[in-house]
Amino acid sequence: MTDFWAHCGYNLTERTIDGKLQVTDALLRAWWLRPEVAPVAESCAAELALHAALIEAPRRLITSSEIAALQDPDARESYGVMRAFRDRLLSTPTLEAAYIAIFRGGDVTVPPLFIDQLAQMIVRGILDGSEDALLVRSAELFFRPQKVALEDGAIMLADAATVELHASGGNYGDLGRLLVEAKTKPRRVDLHVLGQDNAERYWQRDEAHDTVLPFQHDSAALAAFCRLIERWVRHFYSVEVTVAALPKIEDQQWAWHIGLDAQASSILNDLYQGKQLSEERNLRILSLFKMTFSDPSVLRPDVAGRPVYLACAMNAQEILRIKPQNLLLNLPLASIS
Repeated sequence: MTDFWAHCGYNLTERTIDGKLQVTDALLRAWWLRPEVAPVAESCAAELALHAALIEAPRRLITSSEIAALQDPDARESYGVMRAFRDRLLSTPTLEAAYIAIFRGGDVTVPPLFIDQLAQMIVRGILDGSEDALLVRSAELFFRPQKVALEDGAIMLADAATVELHASGGNYGDLGRLLVEAKTKPRRVDLHVLGQDNAERYWQRDEAHDTVLPFQHDSAALAAFCRLIERWVRHFYSVEVTVAALPKIEDQQWAWHIGLDAQASSILNDLYQGKQLSEERNLRILSLFKMTFSDPSVLRPDVAGRPVYLACAMNAQEILRIKPQNLLLNLPLASIS
């Protein structure tokens, strides 16, 4: 069985009877060792003592006076943020419950870094045992923004952070930075485009984030992304759905839609209201999907028997930033309405 994303934290979790993930002391210790809170040479005695105590007992109460005693204001802020995040996790029975709770009942206060790590651990658990490299690579869209390139009708997705690293010269160390400062581009780096014939290459590079997905209609990667959405919904709600990519939405009076990102949400809302899209906004749409439910009775009465349409779109900077929480919060299920 292929292991992947070894450093995401999944291997430090435990499973519940129904397959959800639980926090462990080992996982909490890993978070207390993050660079945001790990001691440095300048750390004061109070910070060293607090950190040592948390490594010994990562669930222990952290008082406001202990945080106030830290001399470095950045350390005080970091410990406050980490305490709030840890306490949120410990207040729910599973990571899945904590993930959903982040987006319910008010403003989101958890840093995106932690939200993305939770999503990665959860989807890692969902895909445990999978040997489908395209499915696993497509799952990176749930927690890593993608840079979009449109080439002769093809839609290519590359990891945005990796593309930025190459563009900044950071991939080449000091020499690369000097080239950028001199407005001289480093040599072009060809990232590996994954297809059915070479997908196995991903397993040697699963944490390098340097592979490219062809994401146009009828591509194997887009089909894999559909399977991922199906498994995500099943894992959280025990609801069976089928997701298929569409070239266009021909239902003139659709009942429900969900944007998989902020851009797509805005675009679908306008289309639903009969508004015309500008050519520029229309070109941002990357993929459309139709979701159908095996058991229509799980849906709200006004939607039962009707499909749910989905879309993903890039922003003005050609970035695709999937928000998998939209699938959890906006499904028209009778149980969550």
